[in-house]
Amino acid sequence: MTLPRTARNMNAMLDALSREYLQGKEEVLRLSVIALLTGGHILIEDLPGLGKTTIALALAASTGLSFGRVQCTSDLLPSDITGLSVFNREDGSFVFTPGPIFSNIVLLDEINRAMPRTQSAMLEAMEERRVTVEGVTHHLPDPFMVFATQNPSDQSGTFLLPESQLDRFLICTSIGYPAEALEKGIISGGGIRERIADIPAIVGGEEIREARRSVSEVYLSDALVGYIYALVAATRSHAMIQTGLSTRAAINLAQAARAAAFLEGRDFVAPEDVKSIAAAVCAHRLVMRPEHETTHRGELLRTLISDIALPLV
Repeated sequence: MTLPRTARNMNAMLDALSREYLQGKEEVLRLSVIALLTGGHILIEDLPGLGKTTIALALAASTGLSFGRVQCTSDLLPSDITGLSVFNREDGSFVFTPGPIFSNIVLLDEINRAMPRTQSAMLEAMEERRVTVEGVTHHLPDPFMVFATQNPSDQSGTFLLPESQLDRFLICTSIGYPAEALEKGIISGGGIRERIADIPAIVGGEEIREARRSVSEVYLSDALVGYIYALVAATRSHAMIQTGLSTRAAINLAQAARAAAFLEGRDFVAPEDVKSIAAAVCAHRLVMRPEHETTHRGELLRTLISDIALPLV
């Protein structure tokens, strides 16, 4: 396997971004790279002004991948994302003009400000890596990743994402406020948005594809498969949970655990890899019973997994 070299390069990118540009956001960066390594997508929910967009811009710059941005608003149309056919008067034909979805990394900024019909336009792209416009299917570039941000649902002008779309996101996480000393430094030095253009490309598209192949070869033992299944089964029988984790969620958890092990330089998955990623991969997929809707899903998952016996690896 080419695991050591590709893992080292991906970690070098993480270290450079964390040290020079995005201090205090190491965990969100790690989760973003895990999504990239598994061909998944990431959703970050937090208040405006905490650096969600900056992380997406920095990730695109450091990988040298093409970047598309969609600022979601209530009047955004599906064609604003996918593109549309424009009539060419010279030859009397329609020519397809690709939308911003035809990029390696696509930022959907404030996705929950778009109407549900527009949000659903992303489902085919996120699942099949293609879009169908006017009966014609167009394939998206490889690698392809959606980096979506959303504001808290209690803010005005927002729409809840349907469960079917939430399920398309491999990872859902938040950023939170920075530590006091770090935030004072940010206040003193100002934002870094203007410096992002100067971030050098540390890894490229071919290296990311090679790293993905290595991630898929990371060994997942039968004992770890049983460990993941035990967590999934526990969510399906819990009194506070109306709808537990699906088989897709279990597959995604296994993929993310492989990527977490890869970044640690191992060619096998350990229980700690599953535990470290379980809340980010699974919490947003749980549907709670109405009387328990305010329960913190991440904490509930961590409690469930702590009750499951660790397998011997």
